[in-house]
Amino acid sequence: MNEIPADIDIDKIAELFHTTKQRVRGLLNRRTLHKTPDGNLILDKSISGVESGTNVFLKNYEVVCGFPKIQRAMMLQSALAAHFSCKSVAVEEKMNGYNTRVAYIDNKIIALTRGGHTCPYTTEKAQTLIPKEIFTDHPGIVLCGEMAGPDSPYVPKNIYNVKSLEFFLFDIREKNTGMPLSVAAKYNIAEQYNITCTKLFGVYPLTEAYNKITRIIKNLGACGREGVVIKDPAMKQPPLKYTSSQSNCSDLQHAFTYYHDYAKSFFYSRIAREAFQSVEWNETPEEIQSRCIQLGEGILQPMITTIKKIQEEEKISENVQILVKSLNTAEKFKEHLRILGIDAIFHRPEKINNEYLVKIQKINQRTNDKTESILTGNTW
Repeated sequence: MNEIPADIDIDKIAELFHTTKQRVRGLLNRRTLHKTPDGNLILDKSISGVESGTNVFLKNYEVVCGFPKIQRAMMLQSALAAHFSCKSVAVEEKMNGYNTRVAYIDNKIIALTRGGHTCPYTTEKAQTLIPKEIFTDHPGIVLCGEMAGPDSPYVPKNIYNVKSLEFFLFDIREKNTGMPLSVAAKYNIAEQYNITCTKLFGVYPLTEAYNKITRIIKNLGACGREGVVIKDPAMKQPPLKYTSSQSNCSDLQHAFTYYHDYAKSFFYSRIAREAFQSVEWNETPEEIQSRCIQLGEGILQPMITTIKKIQEEEKISENVQILVKSLNTAEKFKEHLRILGIDAIFHRPEKINNEYLVKIQKINQRTNDKTESILTGNTW
């Protein structure tokens, strides 16, 4: 049994989590709830009513709740009817970046990744992109958004006309409770403080939403974009997400480039999305064949490329970059990746105006090792 640090107030955490002291002790002993290098607590697994990625800041016992998992619509028309009881739904763009929660803790803006870790790079960006006044005027809020752009160390994308890395707000939630503000309240606050939001396509009557969303998805897919999030405007009911075929295939292409690291977790759900979407859209045989070709190429072509590269003694890595104001931030980010168990090579920084561009190779060791093993005669 692990010794529980003396500075942790079991009673207070039990109160915040709406659970018993015994359960909190069990979470701490099993390290499901554990201390970070910053001295805060992260919850690694959801428990009743508390999402994974929840972070407890021990100085003032403030809680930034983990972002709830959004359910996915597979057959869109049926899912809309079964899921929503509201008369209309708000349809926003689902962007392809990385989930970020930004809060004001101990008089500082900090940014948390989906898992609840304070990311030094994202924090530096958030402190530049988000005005402090929003938190001094509204101290009890958490900004939930997507960090997207080419200088993302997690999901680099060039499809959003972003120069480096931008924050796109999609929800505002309360500290400690995680309760969301309405869609209208979010946009009002964002406009007041000049914060960029994910695109709102419109608020549509539920009876018209299927046709509207289908057209939106086809247009987004043609531009290589991900999909939509469908919301109750009052945020009383949880949202749904729905993605384009092109996004599914792009995800698979990435996963099968590093097949022994990611492919298993990516594969099944995305194939299922393609099948259900094809049926719901009542595709012709020609359209189905086109979908099959796109899907097959997304799976097989990157895997063949990977094998050939390793056969030629080239190491497979994910190449990303960060743009930082301070080299100290880059050093902190290197340590952040180490804590997450990511093997990465940081290259010499390049000075650009008053910032530093740092290129990073994230080594996918399992894919490299597995491929080398098979190429030398070992079996699967």
